[in-house]
Amino acid sequence: MSRIGKIPIEIKEGITIDVSSELISVKGPKGELSVTNSPRVNIEVKDNNIYVTRKTDQKEDKAFHGLYRSLINNMVIGVTEGFSKDLEIRGIGYRVAMDNDNLVINVGYSHSVTVKKVEGINFSIIDNNFIKVEGIDKQLVGQVAANIRSIRKPEPYKGKGIRYKDEVVIKKAGKTAKVAK
Repeated sequence: MSRIGKIPIEIKEGITIDVSSELISVKGPKGELSVTNSPRVNIEVKDNNIYVTRKTDQKEDKAFHGLYRSLINNMVIGVTEGFSKDLEIRGIGYRVAMDNDNLVINVGYSHSVTVKKVEGINFSIIDNNFIKVEGIDKQLVGQVAANIRSIRKPEPYKGKGIRYKDEVVIKKAGKTAKVAK
């Protein structure tokens, strides 16, 4: 039995789950999410819990067991609480601003980089150096944050660039000057 897959998912108040042979959809106060159903797992809703079980003990079925439990759990959390990623911009002259719903990022290039608004994602800026990416789809929030970070990854010598809020960048020692005798 999968350690993750065997844990039941609690259905909180205000959430409706619809399980069909093709689609699993979750509706809540923040929105609606859905994922295609796999023929390798069985999904049951009873007693305010969602139970995910696998049909056989094949290796692929074991993998799908934990995967679908995690996907459904992330949908339940997303439609109730939502997900967010915090990014920090470090460097002299590096800053971010909003232009309508788009982000305009200046990180040392000769031009500013514009990040277009993605459907289902909200951006907010704090002190011109912090970006908060929010949404109900965990995968989409993480991908948009990764795309923003890839504009200027933190470099290892001074630590300048865009990083996650709690990311630790290990700095390298620079070149040492040769001492004249």
